[in-house]
Amino acid sequence: MLDAGNSGTSMRLLSGLLASQGFLSVLSGDGSLRSRPMGRIVQPLQQMGASIMGRGGNTLAPLAIRGGSLRSIEYEMPVASAQVKSCLMLAGLAASGPTVLHQPALSRDHTERMMSAMGARIDNDGLALTLHPAELQAVDVAVPGDISSAAFWMVAGLIHPHARVTITGVGLNPSRAGIIDALQMMGAGDSLRLENQRVEGGEPVADVVASSASLNGIDLGGDIIPIMIDELPVLAVAACFAAGDTIIRDAAELRVKESDRIATTVSELTRLGGNLEPREDGMVIHGVGGLTGAAVESHGDHRLAMSMAVAGLAASGDTIIHGAEDASVSYPTFWEHLASLLGDGE
Repeated sequence: MLDAGNSGTSMRLLSGLLASQGFLSVLSGDGSLRSRPMGRIVQPLQQMGASIMGRGGNTLAPLAIRGGSLRSIEYEMPVASAQVKSCLMLAGLAASGPTVLHQPALSRDHTERMMSAMGARIDNDGLALTLHPAELQAVDVAVPGDISSAAFWMVAGLIHPHARVTITGVGLNPSRAGIIDALQMMGAGDSLRLENQRVEGGEPVADVVASSASLNGIDLGGDIIPIMIDELPVLAVAACFAAGDTIIRDAAELRVKESDRIATTVSELTRLGGNLEPREDGMVIHGVGGLTGAAVESHGDHRLAMSMAVAGLAASGDTIIHGAEDASVSYPTFWEHLASLLGDGE
């Protein structure tokens, strides 16, 4: 029995690994994780020969996995998801032949880079990825800073009227750096700079400097969405401070995160004085130039808790975040770093 807590990445990647193991495993997690869609990995793993049972017609955790010999498949992925892709790649390492994945759009490629460094053969042809069975070799890895966590400080630096924030050692893998592109599209310009660019562990890394800027609304959709899906709530915060409207579309995946991040982002930023409209696959944020402190909820969602902190940092008046401790799910030292950023608690 393995408890993945709140981590969808852990559950989905471990499922791919355990699908080839000749014993019974049970994967569970907290209430939020048990409500997230797992059919997207269960179906292809069953096609490969794994025996998997779960709630809701094998679509919800807990998942009981009896692994064994796997066969190779050619699979059309219904969503551009690095978690689904990585799950099937881990299973494909032990399959009977090459596993071919057809992606609807590119997603994060950390798994491909890591597996290649460890000796796997991976062929890419546009959106088609072919993984050949392999036994991986251990390597030493330098892990760069997480850009999803750094995004909160980038936005904070840009929207606060008197700010300059430096985030050191941020991983800038092109399949993850959409937030940089989006903020530049909004007019960040020289207020968002990359310094000391280098390569560490096969990944591009840089120090990111963000300072006060005047932002403009943008229309955001298409291929950039999968490479910044987790950063969209804090981008919505930036959009509240921008001039004009920001439209986020093609982001229906936000509906099935730790919370329905379309509904919760709209509701909580509205509490702070924002003017937002939910859409089925995204939202429209009408820039209001600023926010006003109020009581908001995290909805059990770590990224929403941190997005509200960034909003409250630049809002007028006090902001109270109920469920602020949820930030620790992905960023245990977030509040400590925020206090450090504020100096004497201003």
